[in-house]
Amino acid sequence: MVRAVNGDWLIRGRDGRLSAYAPSDEAAWCWAERHPGGAWLPSRKVGGDQRLHPGLAVGQGADGYAHLVAWRPTAGGEAGLVHSTHFRPHLAALDWMPIGHPNKKGERTGMPAVAVDAEGRAYVFVRNRGRGVHTINQKERGGWNGWHDLKGSKVDEELVAVTGGLGRVEVYATSPAGVLRWLQQEPGARPVAADPLPVRVEPGTLSALPTSKEYTTLFYADPEGMLYAWRPGSEPIALVAAAGPGPVAALRCVLDGHDCTLLAQHSSSGRVAFAAYPTEQETAGLWWTESGPQLPAGARVALAEDTEGRVVAATATPDGRLRLTRQKDEPGLALTAWQVV
Repeated sequence: MVRAVNGDWLIRGRDGRLSAYAPSDEAAWCWAERHPGGAWLPSRKVGGDQRLHPGLAVGQGADGYAHLVAWRPTAGGEAGLVHSTHFRPHLAALDWMPIGHPNKKGERTGMPAVAVDAEGRAYVFVRNRGRGVHTINQKERGGWNGWHDLKGSKVDEELVAVTGGLGRVEVYATSPAGVLRWLQQEPGARPVAADPLPVRVEPGTLSALPTSKEYTTLFYADPEGMLYAWRPGSEPIALVAAAGPGPVAALRCVLDGHDCTLLAQHSSSGRVAFAAYPTEQETAGLWWTESGPQLPAGARVALAEDTEGRVVAATATPDGRLRLTRQKDEPGLALTAWQVV
């Protein structure tokens, strides 16, 4: 199952407003709050009138800016990648800018992923024609460096890119060999290959969350549907049976005064399932609690914190409907009724 949006598609901008992104009708769309914690503006197209292929990658830097990447059709049935920056949720994003193709030209090769380093430079990753991984990144003073081959073999379509706790970019991919990893060693450098994690992974279930300055925690499901967490220097820990197919959404937040990791997933029952545990203490145990209405197949789930530190969960369905719930001022993870935006 290829996700329609790769990355955290519900984000808080530097002005405190939440925004949500989704692809639809050969375009990318954005919803944004009128003001932090307030009503939402109607959805609108971002990046101009450029026609896009399905699928959208979203990344956010420490400056709060959103970086969007997608494929667009080009001549002769081929495709190329385009990039846009969205500085403020309620303002227009920049028009789509072509950034090329990992093999110079050809058809779409995989779902892109994007992460932004501590200096605000976007790094784009995508599977290439040979099923390895290519990357391209922004220069310090504008423009883009050339494409670079990170190698890799038999990589599945979906990649996961994230900015770690030290502001350095990391990218992960799954293959028959397990989880492949590339890590940025210093600011501005290209990520380099690290030792792979030799585990059995169900393709399309990988997600990543920085859980401390030192570590990013990876989440994945095995072919039998068991959800695991892993950090470098340790063995994978079995958490709980996955609530449904695809990746979990993950958020580090404070619940009842404790640093917690919150997971959410579109469950097999059609509702949204939540589970939480003390951050980096997976052995404490966790269990799923379902919430909200039943959603159709293909619904996506996202998590964020609003400007007041409250957890916000969102779902986007293939028909273009955005639903939201927000944490109440009560103990635990008490949520308001889900509302359609």
